[in-house]
Amino acid sequence: MTTDTAEQSEHPPAANGEHILQVGPVNPTVASALAEEFGALRLPDGPQRDAFLADYAEGIRIAVCSGRYGVDSDLMRRLPNLEVVVNFGVGYDATDVAQAKERGISISNTPDVLTECVADTALALYLDVLRQTSAADRFVRGGGWESGSSYPLTTRASGKKVGILGLGRIGKAIAARLEAFGCEIHYHNRRPVEGLDYTYHPSPSELAGAVEVLVIAAAGGPDSVGLVDAEVLAELGQGGFLINIARGTVVDERALVSALSEGRLAGAGLDVFESEPHVPAELRQLENVVLLPHVGSGTRETRAAMAELTLQNLRSYLQDSTLVTPI
Repeated sequence: MTTDTAEQSEHPPAANGEHILQVGPVNPTVASALAEEFGALRLPDGPQRDAFLADYAEGIRIAVCSGRYGVDSDLMRRLPNLEVVVNFGVGYDATDVAQAKERGISISNTPDVLTECVADTALALYLDVLRQTSAADRFVRGGGWESGSSYPLTTRASGKKVGILGLGRIGKAIAARLEAFGCEIHYHNRRPVEGLDYTYHPSPSELAGAVEVLVIAAAGGPDSVGLVDAEVLAELGQGGFLINIARGTVVDERALVSALSEGRLAGAGLDVFESEPHVPAELRQLENVVLLPHVGSGTRETRAAMAELTLQNLRSYLQDSTLVTPI
């Protein structure tokens, strides 16, 4: 989405002196509103970025971005008068939250509206990995069934002990779905959640050691990087399954690849990866791994709701300097 400096001048900042900057690609509905309703500037890529920032950085008060393309440390430092980051997505780990807090820069995200669809995706991965529906589909398409071969037995999905790492909005929605399958729910959070009968464990490794399936729903960011490491995977064990719909950085991807390749883990369902869109070749070669291109919230209904909430946050801040869903 490169735009040269001359083109930027054709789109002046929004009325009454508000300077709005679009950082990276954003949802089409949001992008259209930024251009047509707000006259927002767009941050160029490549060598044009420095010239653009020299001309416009001091006037930028509002940055609008996606969870994938946030306002990183360098960009935030170069926007001396930035007041708020309006984020499309529930995750905001691509934005320098520590610097924002230090400078009093507010951040909004889009919680709740994507909870149900992400939880649905977690359930889809859970069923697919244990019952191997995608692999069985490939078996049929490849002629294996017609040739007279029988597909190998899979793993029962109902009645499992399931651990949820991160029992927030999405984690609770996942738990509710799994309860309907007769699963026994265990979890780890920074602290126990009151009013729930689920079994709490004080660490990720203790949680993994107590369950058959580990579902990751923890928030991204520096505090959760590598939270699921080789030790946690070893506790989950040879018969254990891992589901991740949170952030790829929560898992030590090298340790995960090693565990799966060496048969020290029964399978994995992954919607997120450490260096998206790169997916390790070893994972792509494994039949017991289901891979999705980060589509946890990727439904028309949810993306429309996320776009509307993003724009509500922007309009609210322009009106009275408040946010509908601040972090």
